[in-house]
Amino acid sequence: MIFDTHAHYDDEAFDPDREELLTRLHAEGVWGIANASSNRASIEAAHALAQKYDFIYEVLGFHPDEIGEMEKEKDSILGWLTERLRAPKAVAVGEIGLDYHWYRESRDLQRYWFRAQMELAGRLGLPVVIHSRDAARDTMEIVQEMALPAGTVDIHCYSYSPEQAEMYLNMGYYLGIGGVVTFRNSRKLKEVVAAMPADRILLETDCPYLAPEPFRGRRNDSGKIRYVIQKVAELRNEDPGELEEICWNNALRFYRLTQEEGKMV
Repeated sequence: MIFDTHAHYDDEAFDPDREELLTRLHAEGVWGIANASSNRASIEAAHALAQKYDFIYEVLGFHPDEIGEMEKEKDSILGWLTERLRAPKAVAVGEIGLDYHWYRESRDLQRYWFRAQMELAGRLGLPVVIHSRDAARDTMEIVQEMALPAGTVDIHCYSYSPEQAEMYLNMGYYLGIGGVVTFRNSRKLKEVVAAMPADRILLETDCPYLAPEPFRGRRNDSGKIRYVIQKVAELRNEDPGELEEICWNNALRFYRLTQEEGKMV
C-alpha cells in the first residue's frame, strides 16, 4: 500500500478528471493521500476533498509565496487557521517555509510567517511540512531555533546537500522524496536517499508537479509514485515491496494515523 504524503489535488490541472483519477487510485495501490495547501482558497479546497474522500487528509498552511495574504489579515489569520486545523482530518501544518527562488514576498516577511506557523503547529501538537527553495541556510537556522520534537518535521521535496540532510536526520526529522530522485541530474539527492535511514523516508509526488521519469514535464499523479519507489529501492539495493511497506508505516507515524485510518477500506 502506498501513502502519497504530499499532493495538490485541488490544483486546476485536475479539474477535467479529478473524480475519475481519484476513484481509480486504489486499483493502483494508493490508499492514503495528504493534500497540501498554500492559501485560503486551497485550505478550503483541501477540506472539501477530505470530506469527500475517506483516504485524503488535510495539510493546512500558507506557502511562502502566499504569505502576503497572511500579512493583510495578520490580526485574525492565525485564529482562522487554528480553527481549520481543528478539523478531524487536518493532520499537519503546511506547506510552510521559505522560497527565495521566485522572491514574491520579502525574506523578512517569509521568515516571520514561517516562524509564526511553526509556533502554531507546536501549540497544537501537529507536525509541519516545510517547503524550502534556494533558502537552505535560513531554513536550517529557523528549524533549529524552533526545535520542534523529533518526528514532527518533514522537509518536503528535499533538494539540498547530503551534509544538511544528515543534520535534519540527526534532529529526528523526515525527508520528502519524490519524482526528482529519478532525474538524471539529481546526483546529490541520490546520495542522500542511498544513505538515509529507511524509516525517515516519506514518499511524495507533489502532483501535479515533478512527474518522475519517464513522464517528466507531464502532469503528475499519485499512481506514478511507483516509479519513485522503484528508483529509491534500486539506489538502496532493497526490495521495492518491503520499501513500500516501510514508507507506508512512516507516513502513518508522521501524520499520526492508525493502520485502520490509513487503509480506509
